Amino acid sequence: MALPVSVSGHGLAAGFRDTALFAPRRVALLADPAFPASSILARNLAAGGFKGQLHAVGPVWPGLNHAATLEDLGEPPDLGVLCLPPEALETAMAGLAARGCFATVVIGAAPGLAAICARTGVRALGEHSFGLCIPPAGLNASLSHIAPRPGRLALLCQSSALARAVIDWAEGEAVGFTLIAGIGTNADYGFAGGLDWLARDAGTGAILLDLRRIKDRRRFISAARAAGRTRPVVAQRPGHAGREVADAVMGAALRRAGVLRVQGLEDLLSAAETLARVKPSLRAGPDGMRGDRIAIVANGLGPGQMAADAALRGGGRLAVIPPDARAMLDLALPGGWSGENPLALPMGEGHRLAEAAALLSAVLTVDSVVAIHAPAEEDPAVAAEALAAAASASGRGGRAAPVLAAWLGQATADQQRRILGARGVAVFATPEAAVRGALHLAQDRRNRAAAAELPPSDVLEVTPDRARVASLFAAVRAEGRLALDEAEALDVLDAYGFATVAHRTATTLDRAVAAAEELGWPVVLKVLSEELPAKTEVGGVVLDLRDAASLRAAASMVTARLAADRPGLRPRGWMLQRQAAVGEEVRLRLADDPMFGPWIGFGRGGTAAGIDADEAHDLPPLNRALALAMIGRTRMARLLDGWRDHPPVPREWLADALVRLSQLAVDFPEVAEVIINPLRAGPGGVVALDANFRLRPAGEVSFLAIPPYPAELTGSFTARDGRTAVIRPIRPEDAKGIAAFVRRVSPEDVRYRFFNRLRELPPAQVARLTQIDYDREMAFAAVDGGMIAGTARLVLDQAGGGEFAILVDAAWKGTGLARHMMGRLVEWGRSKGLRHIAGQVLADNAPMLRFVRAIGFATRRTEDPEVLEAYLDLGGG
Repeated sequence: MALPVSVSGHGLAAGFRDTALFAPRRVALLADPAFPASSILARNLAAGGFKGQLHAVGPVWPGLNHAATLEDLGEPPDLGVLCLPPEALETAMAGLAARGCFATVVIGAAPGLAAICARTGVRALGEHSFGLCIPPAGLNASLSHIAPRPGRLALLCQSSALARAVIDWAEGEAVGFTLIAGIGTNADYGFAGGLDWLARDAGTGAILLDLRRIKDRRRFISAARAAGRTRPVVAQRPGHAGREVADAVMGAALRRAGVLRVQGLEDLLSAAETLARVKPSLRAGPDGMRGDRIAIVANGLGPGQMAADAALRGGGRLAVIPPDARAMLDLALPGGWSGENPLALPMGEGHRLAEAAALLSAVLTVDSVVAIHAPAEEDPAVAAEALAAAASASGRGGRAAPVLAAWLGQATADQQRRILGARGVAVFATPEAAVRGALHLAQDRRNRAAAAELPPSDVLEVTPDRARVASLFAAVRAEGRLALDEAEALDVLDAYGFATVAHRTATTLDRAVAAAEELGWPVVLKVLSEELPAKTEVGGVVLDLRDAASLRAAASMVTARLAADRPGLRPRGWMLQRQAAVGEEVRLRLADDPMFGPWIGFGRGGTAAGIDADEAHDLPPLNRALALAMIGRTRMARLLDGWRDHPPVPREWLADALVRLSQLAVDFPEVAEVIINPLRAGPGGVVALDANFRLRPAGEVSFLAIPPYPAELTGSFTARDGRTAVIRPIRPEDAKGIAAFVRRVSPEDVRYRFFNRLRELPPAQVARLTQIDYDREMAFAAVDGGMIAGTARLVLDQAGGGEFAILVDAAWKGTGLARHMMGRLVEWGRSKGLRHIAGQVLADNAPMLRFVRAIGFATRRTEDPEVLEAYLDLGGG
């Protein structure tokens, strides 16, 4: 098809805006009638009730305003929807760009789409996009068979088939959407951009992600974390059967972002049903944020027991009903009840299901209630209406436990489920599905709490000998190798503060005997070769050698075995190690995932490490809190607490080892793989016995999915009165210090900074201020003798600018600290290419207004008469 477009255009100012994609006012369809998808798009666009303007360029489509060419459009479209042959795409996109349109949805095949976008400056959802639905605006530019209704759920998906399945399910459940965006193959505009938009959309209550390919690992995690701070984000990723490590790394990445991971379509729809309708309780129980204490009430014992079994199998707990709540239930349920959890109502008392659920919802030891109704000789409509009212009441204020319903049956139950769904109740067809919904609530609560966790203030200061490691790596490369031998690997660990077992190397047997005498008997003999990462598999390790004769005999045996099994192998010599004390053997790994980059593994060590799949995964950088959580996710963590004649091992020792390995990954992106196995942990400490290192080819480096702490931005400040302070980026461990700092400053300064008379910052806000995404914002802390004396923050926005905020302790006012910190912010902003910096200042904050004007900011009014904006043009971009 020859599309009638012109690339000469009007030369309007170029630039993609996400509002053009997700909140367009004018949409143009450019489609080839030969493609079946084109007529579907035209039909859906015309029938959607879009509140803006709809145009079709070229062919005539019923219900769309016709324009022969792009030039014939009175105003340029905000969004172009393209369903064209691949050879026509670049011409169409260039024509749109010439008219000032830089947002598109590409429905079909588009080989080289990323390159086309780069050449034309146009951003695209696609290729093979399902399309774009914005139900609140009546826009349906998709291949959907049903017009999605407005609601509070958002879906970003790569699979068109899955999108149709979710939309079909949603229609049956009366669930609506704020946005459905088909990412397609994620060739250009992808998940990160969509998540950034949804993070700012107050109408979106929960976000579903269908993940297959993540293009920009760092932007994705950053955007998912930003979105997940204010609403649940749920993700599923199919196609990973048999790739357990890659799947585990995906889980680690989502966990760090605070995203709920589910498995399969059924789980995804269950999570959607729950999170789209249920407001999680704000109640914090005595065990923190686990949120998994489930109370079950049913109008029959059997379904209640099935739900209880499902709760325990899924890792949840049956809530304990305290005596005062039992007494309340006795009074409210004169017909009687089972007296235990699950609560079973007697026959004919199903109409009291709602009353019992409401009472349980108010019990402080209950995190969620599952109410189950089985068909009975009673009017189900009465029970459903009462339960809908009880579930609605449980969602008010956030202090009561949410109520989820299981309405069993089909012939008589389907209508009641529809009624409950229309009333906003999370309702399921089986007890197991309802319990799964409750467990999703609990897991989402834990994930988001962990993402906002306030770690302790102690920081493991890793001070490695980087020069020594760099020299060693250079020497290995000079020999044409990428793999280190064991002695070299242990030297690297030693430079990073790992305790390593005393060892010596020898090129001859006589020198090996002398080395053993120097170390002291008994010793371990190992063949030294970078070609043997698993020396035990070829008999290359002999333990407990107690004299020279046994060492010579062992060496002779190893040499003969290698000659027979590996005739081409040329060992570098021998390594002798002092025999280490007994202890628990663990394995630490650093490796690379194609999608998320470097990852770290912790689990069982020794020769059985590859058989017993007991390993937790996370992404560097790690701090102690993250490392301890990682250890706690393994089964062997229980062994570290001690058992029978095995004394306990402090987990902090192993956490320190993980942090050191993480710092190695940050410092040397040229490292491709590290295996420390075994790392032996006993009452006397943790010691590395063996390690393998492999470097990347020259010029190849890794890229962390999570930006590391920018220690290079640390500096010092000397005040006019001679006092000094350290100026450094804020880190999560500053949480306690930031909270104390805000308590210390005057109430008026707190009002000026936060526009509120806070006496103390809530934990969620402290987490937000200290857990910095260093690619999106910078926050400097001025530290005076361990106490924070001031903070300055610059948050990047979507328009190439940044918003600043600053707060300084009264004792440091007038010293030049505020001016110095603002200068650091401006310098960092320029390094990011910002065009301007702005900040909101209360109109009665005379000291701040004098300060910003003195350092070159202009001030101007805003729509709020009580707020001025301070603005500094940086001239970047």
